[in-house]
Amino acid sequence: MLSLRPLRPDDVPCIRSWPPYPSEFSMLDYALRDKGWIDEYRDRENTEILVAEDGNAIIGFALLAKNDDSSAEFRIALHPHRLGQGYGRLVALLVLSRGFSDAACWKIVLIVRKNNPRAQRLYESLHFRPCGECTELVNGEQVPFLCMEIDRNTFEEEKES
Repeated sequence: MLSLRPLRPDDVPCIRSWPPYPSEFSMLDYALRDKGWIDEYRDRENTEILVAEDGNAIIGFALLAKNDDSSAEFRIALHPHRLGQGYGRLVALLVLSRGFSDAACWKIVLIVRKNNPRAQRLYESLHFRPCGECTELVNGEQVPFLCMEIDRNTFEEEKES
């Protein structure tokens, strides 16, 4: 059964020891490594890093970083051997439920690489909608992203259907 729990210090070496992503996803590998998402977000105020487990196996991690307003930023990373098995959707739904369980959170936002149509399709299937574009510096390289968002009402309506 899939569950979420807060990141523990002993999870970090485990995640960093994951094998590299397949070539199709190699541009995402930085998120798992030193100076990746865990290092970037671990000490940020109002941020949760959550580990996704299937039984005792860590299959991924996600983060929810609350903004000053009524929104939170969402990110997700799966173990390379768990890609394409439906875990991304399951983990995303658990994290979104957790984010919207906070009465102050009305919108969850994310950025997804423009050259990652697979992830874009996942987020669209969860009813995220495009809300702009941005460019971020990743590993010294300017990377174009699509910005997407979902509001609490849309999430609740889709969860019930």
